[in-house]
Amino acid sequence: MSDSLAYAAAVLRRCNEFAAFSEEEGCITRRFATPALRQAGEAVREWMEAAGLDTRRDAVGNVIGRLGDGDRRTLLIGSHIDTVRDAGRYDGTLGVLIGISSLELLHDRGAVLPYAVEVIAFADEEGARFGTSYLGSRAFVGSFDESWLERRDADGVTMRRALGQFGGSPEKIPACRRDPADLLGYFEVHIEQGPTLESEGVSLGVVTAIAGQTGATVTFRGLAGHAGTVAMSLRRDALTAAAEWILATETLARDTDGLVATVGRLTLDPGVGNVIPGRATLSLDLRHAEDPVRIQAGAELRRRAEAIAASRGQALEWRSHETAAVSLSPELAQRLSEAVAATDQPVVRLPSGAGHDAAIVSTIAPAAMLFVRCAGGVSHNPAESVTVEDVAAAIDATTSFLELIG
Repeated sequence: MSDSLAYAAAVLRRCNEFAAFSEEEGCITRRFATPALRQAGEAVREWMEAAGLDTRRDAVGNVIGRLGDGDRRTLLIGSHIDTVRDAGRYDGTLGVLIGISSLELLHDRGAVLPYAVEVIAFADEEGARFGTSYLGSRAFVGSFDESWLERRDADGVTMRRALGQFGGSPEKIPACRRDPADLLGYFEVHIEQGPTLESEGVSLGVVTAIAGQTGATVTFRGLAGHAGTVAMSLRRDALTAAAEWILATETLARDTDGLVATVGRLTLDPGVGNVIPGRATLSLDLRHAEDPVRIQAGAELRRRAEAIAASRGQALEWRSHETAAVSLSPELAQRLSEAVAATDQPVVRLPSGAGHDAAIVSTIAPAAMLFVRCAGGVSHNPAESVTVEDVAAAIDATTSFLELIG
């Protein structure tokens, strides 16, 4: 690990440099099609070129670097470089930079891979600006829905306009699709974003599957009224209905093994201190590694919301979308397990509760993922933290993996 420690230290220095590319002072916010994202892409492009990769930026803003002749079979290595608001330094970014540094390390050792490698910095995974995740990888695999271009951000700017101002080409997005004919697979390194590896005292984990997800917008419509004149027995308070349903959601998730449920957003209308809330709009994020369990839970939560609304004389609106669970490639996972073992690390296999670009790219190529331990399992938070030793272990496992599949 001695030489990989130096490369790991360089990765962490680059992560620190990357943190400066932000829309806001004092925190890391780097959303799709913003000047901050463009600056970040240019930095990645420079690091790719310094490592000997030929680079390009596609129409949606993905930065792609290629090492190897065009007629060779190709392994993809990627992750995203956008962030949520007030993010940490390592979510997504770490995987892109480990990919670049692993190729640098192999080059410096004199190793030559018998296939080509493309490192991809996806322009959007989080969906923080337009509410649609995986814009970068969806364009890459050819599943970008052109109707998304008419979505508006919080300032009323359409995605089409933002992408044009960013330097992208909305009309050329179909050309972003990667022909899968020559692909060996896709590999992604990512912080775990959970506490399992830390609790087991290990640096790395081999990902077996990515949990399915149900996202819903739930609205209780009651009746606004004066806080001082409407008797409690006559109220149709949308917030109390929402509160009852939130607790029901928590209870169901606690009682269902492996299920996680989050209500992360609540908006009240009119939102005035002396007015009974007439409308409460909530978000629901529901995840499980097995789709039937998640789907059944989602149906049950909708039934409970309908019952609560009816019992309180209110109307309910429910809009939802689903992402199916993804099983990653058993063959690549086995090679990755061998690579982890070759670095004298214990092999831990685990599913991912978070979504990743690997889930999207797996529709055109076999996919594998490597998790890196993060302190406290904290992510989507400025407190994200990794150690140089764990990053070095990830670089060692990555270089071994690249050699094993050659």
